[in-house]
Amino acid sequence: MKPVKKAVIPAAGLGTRFLPATKALAKEMLPIVDKPTIQFIVEEARAAGIEDILIVDGKSKRSIEDHFDSNPELEMALEADGKMEKLKMVQETTDINLYFIRQSKPRGLGDAVLQAKAFVGDEPFVVLLGDDMTRDNVPLTQQLIDQYKKTGESTLAVVKVPHNDTQKYGVIDPMEKVGEDLYQVQQFVEKPNPENAPSDLAIIGRYLLTPEIFEELENTKPGKGGEIQLTDAIDSLNKRQHVYAHEFKGRRYDIGSKIGFLETSIEFGLEHPETGAELKAYIKKIAKDL
Repeated sequence: MKPVKKAVIPAAGLGTRFLPATKALAKEMLPIVDKPTIQFIVEEARAAGIEDILIVDGKSKRSIEDHFDSNPELEMALEADGKMEKLKMVQETTDINLYFIRQSKPRGLGDAVLQAKAFVGDEPFVVLLGDDMTRDNVPLTQQLIDQYKKTGESTLAVVKVPHNDTQKYGVIDPMEKVGEDLYQVQQFVEKPNPENAPSDLAIIGRYLLTPEIFEELENTKPGKGGEIQLTDAIDSLNKRQHVYAHEFKGRRYDIGSKIGFLETSIEFGLEHPETGAELKAYIKKIAKDL
């Protein structure tokens, strides 16, 4: 069994839910307090032992590449001013094996993952989506890798959601529970209406996939929205080899919606050493007027 050392981060979306902020700025560069969201995703991958990361980007995403590139002028200025802690933070963003490829047209998540075929080769890999940030004692990506070491098969992350929200997600039809928090899956359904949803276990933005997924993606026809759906390809792969679902029970932050982004910013702001005390006092002050 080959180790999991590669990750793919799709970042080619247009970010229309955050317009006008994302007209010229990559959605993935919107900050939670003082750190771009995509940096949280990269840090999760690295914490799980991932060595090489491919970011699939698109037009108007140059700011992502610039963020992870060196900035000699800034580094020299920080060093000259003795701001060594900030210098370390800046340099840490460049000490990563990052690669970039462009998805020329927005043809869906499945097509974005397909762009990684040459990068991945014949190795298992993880896919991390920028709309989900997660927290747990063990990073979610590491949890998926640990499950893969037991099964040798593709495994994706799911969480329980309110039944009326199933149309927002890919949802699993679990066959049976085969281990702690691990399900064998009968079917994967893309965004079912609540009355047709086979469960409340919804797929979130973490996948561990075997390289056989690329053959399925190449043969997957456009689905809902005229896009190539990764869920459809996974469901097809499940007919050839088992695909498992790992139920994540840590904290998930949905930063793909405005309210989720605001909630995450507040929670992280309360924990931040530079903003926590003042933000807490401000919330208490305005809460009296609500």
